[in-house]
Amino acid sequence: MREQGARARASVRALGLAIALALPGVVLAAEPAATTAATDVASAAGMGMVTFNLHHDREDWPSRRRTILAELKRLQPDAVALQEVIQRRNVRNQAQWLASQLGYQYVFVSTDPVGAPKRYGNALLTRRPILARGDHLLKPLDDYRTVAHLRIDVDGAPVNVYATHLNERSDENGQRIRRIQVEDLLRFITETSAGAPVVIAGDFNALVDAGDLSELRSHYGDSYGSVHVNTDLAGVSTLNRHYYQAPSRIDHIFFQQDAMVAREAKILFDQPDDSGRWASDHYGVWTRLQFAPKP
Repeated sequence: MREQGARARASVRALGLAIALALPGVVLAAEPAATTAATDVASAAGMGMVTFNLHHDREDWPSRRRTILAELKRLQPDAVALQEVIQRRNVRNQAQWLASQLGYQYVFVSTDPVGAPKRYGNALLTRRPILARGDHLLKPLDDYRTVAHLRIDVDGAPVNVYATHLNERSDENGQRIRRIQVEDLLRFITETSAGAPVVIAGDFNALVDAGDLSELRSHYGDSYGSVHVNTDLAGVSTLNRHYYQAPSRIDHIFFQQDAMVAREAKILFDQPDDSGRWASDHYGVWTRLQFAPKP
């Protein structure tokens, strides 16, 4: 009897399947394949990147640095671009201190000579093996702007990361200077990237769609804008509203769109600590990039 019942149930299932296939518009879902594809996308190789303007050593740096360090330890980004990094006789190089606490390597670049009582500039930190490093003084040289460069090994794939800080003036002269700096930055990237994917992070002192950044945007995508396109988050500010009245997103992480895809992005340090102290007069930006699938 049990065998007859099993045969009957099998017949019913077969009949149901035949009817379903005969109905117009019915498609059987390939659930295991879809699940596998989603898992592959979620686990695809990539990297996390942070950019943050440190506001040098103003407003109780020893307290602020604890907040910054705690967040970077939590995120564990592959690379961190820092601007307004300072060292003085009584202040250890800020990038060096953060790198030592995180167990990262770092490169610091400044127009101030080595050994000067005060040095001020940009830095890159990374937890990945360093394949190449460099720096460059951006034209026009009398604006004292720099770019730091590291080529890092991200799970066997080389990636170039660049950190910079462009002219801060909002008038026509500032726009002209930023155009010159962008052109020089792009030349430096062409000379040093060696065909590996490129990520450029920093304080650009300009909105992402500003004319003075148009040449940069024609080559590289805006990671935060790509993730939050057509959402309320697209209009956020990276200038701390506690210090600045006009909201402006001027801190950016650009990426090479034919080689990488922006998957996630968020603003960092946009709340004060328990004592009401802010981490900086800027907010930070974090993004997660994945390597684009090869055709």
